[in-house]
Amino acid sequence: MKKSQNVTIKGTKDGLTLHLDDSCSYGELKKELDRKLSENSRSVEDRLLTVRVQVGNRYLTEEQQEELKELIRQKKNLIVESISSSVITKEEAEKQKEENEIVSVAKVIRSGQVLEVPGDLLLIGDVNPGGTVMAGGNIFIMGSLKGIAHAGCHGNKEAVVAASLMKPSQLRISTCINRAPDKDQDEEKREMECAYIDEHDQITIDRLQVLMHLRPNLTRLQGGS
Repeated sequence: MKKSQNVTIKGTKDGLTLHLDDSCSYGELKKELDRKLSENSRSVEDRLLTVRVQVGNRYLTEEQQEELKELIRQKKNLIVESISSSVITKEEAEKQKEENEIVSVAKVIRSGQVLEVPGDLLLIGDVNPGGTVMAGGNIFIMGSLKGIAHAGCHGNKEAVVAASLMKPSQLRISTCINRAPDKDQDEEKREMECAYIDEHDQITIDRLQVLMHLRPNLTRLQGGS
C-alpha cells in the first residue's frame, strides 16, 4: 500500500488549503511541498489563488515560516494568506493566560490614577472622578463608577462594563466612546447597570440582568438549574 502523503492539497472556492503532515521531517516536507505545488500549478488556470497552510502539531520558527511562504510564492499564481499551527510558544500561552485571567483589585481609584490589566478586571472599590480603569477584557466594579472606564481596550468589541453605581464621566469599549449623561439623567440613582456595544455600534447602558442574554458566554462556570 502506498505511503501516506505528507502534503495534501484541497481546492476551495477561495483558493487552496495545504495540509502538511506534522510527523515527517521538515526537509521531507519542503521537498514534497515543492514537487506537489509544481504539479498543481500546471493543472490550474492562470489566476491568482490564495493559500492557507495548516501544519497541525508542528512548531515552525519564523525562519521556517518565511521559507515555506517563499517556496509557495515562487509558484507564479499563489499568494500565502495564512500559516496556522496547533502549537503555541510558552510566551504565547502566558499571554493568552493573562488575557483570560480575572484580576481582582480592592482599592479606590482616585483622580489622576490609572489602573490597567490585560484581561478582565474586578474592582472592589470606587472609581472617583478623574480616575481611570482599563482592561483588555471586561470591567466589573463593585462600587461606584464616576471616572473613566475603558473595556476591551485592545479591540474587543464584546467586552462590557458593569458597576454597582454607573455614573461615569466617560465610557469606552474598544474604539467606541460614550460621554457623560445629561445632568437630569445623572442625578437619578442608577444601581447595578452594565454598558455594552449594541447592534448599531453604540454604547448602551442597561440593567445588569440583560447580560445573560446579550453575552451568554460571559460566565466561565456553568451549572445550576
